[in-house]
Amino acid sequence: LTKRVAIIGAGVSGLTSIKCCLDEGLEPTCFERSDDIGGVWRFTEDVEDGRPSLYKSMVSNTCKEMSAFTDFPYPEDFPVFVSNSQVLEYLRMYAKHFGLLKHIQFKTTVISVRKCPDFSATGQWAIVTESNGKQESSVFDAVMVCIGYLSDPSLPLESFPGIETFQGKYFHSRYYKHPDVFEGKKVLVIGMGNSGVDIAIEASRVAEKVMISTGRGAWVISRVFDNGYPWDMVFLTRFMNVIRNSLPGPITTWLVAHRTSQWFDHANYGLIPKDRYILRFCSMWWYIGH
Repeated sequence: LTKRVAIIGAGVSGLTSIKCCLDEGLEPTCFERSDDIGGVWRFTEDVEDGRPSLYKSMVSNTCKEMSAFTDFPYPEDFPVFVSNSQVLEYLRMYAKHFGLLKHIQFKTTVISVRKCPDFSATGQWAIVTESNGKQESSVFDAVMVCIGYLSDPSLPLESFPGIETFQGKYFHSRYYKHPDVFEGKKVLVIGMGNSGVDIAIEASRVAEKVMISTGRGAWVISRVFDNGYPWDMVFLTRFMNVIRNSLPGPITTWLVAHRTSQWFDHANYGLIPKDRYILRFCSMWWYIGH
């Protein structure tokens, strides 16, 4: 019998999971609580509970050549760094090309995922879903959870003494959509991740004053790198990966720090990260500038 696989979430990982299951001769059923695919890449004016949220102007910080699926490249007429709406359009084309939509149950919420009583013998799972106010229970041979991790904002207000008497407005970047909320205001952006600096740049065009607060610094590089190539086509090659993994950690860290500081001296701005070794593991900590 064909194994049945439950997939929770129809974002990027959910869609690729459906395709991989079909490639392996499995029977996937994807449950998506909203009415559309795309996950984090689907912009909405309202913040929806349980869904990631993004701002209208967000652009990918990896180029289309490096972020495309290997068996489905981006259209050639798409820009090198695509907007969130273009990523969503690409995902729609991907889903249509491989016939994925018929395996997705929209407006269906997963209520519970539990091992069946005979799990030790069958390895099966009992899943309860709800759609249109009605609950339904189904049994699957495997479960793939593809809901991401960006739906719960971190807002440690206890770390900011006096916030309860602050007369201005404060909010997490999850709730940011358009820069007009900063019109004529003095703005402090706390955090120097990708979204923090993106929002600071947008705010600077309409606000009276904008400042960024960072506790650990960041390496700031441009999206466009050597000879006009996208930064990730220079940094994230197999050759560069071999070099990074072959050299001692301190040398690799020094080389990357030296390279990133050729654009401007991070020390002059107090931006040198406290933990430089993070460069070896995750480029997500770098801000990829405009």
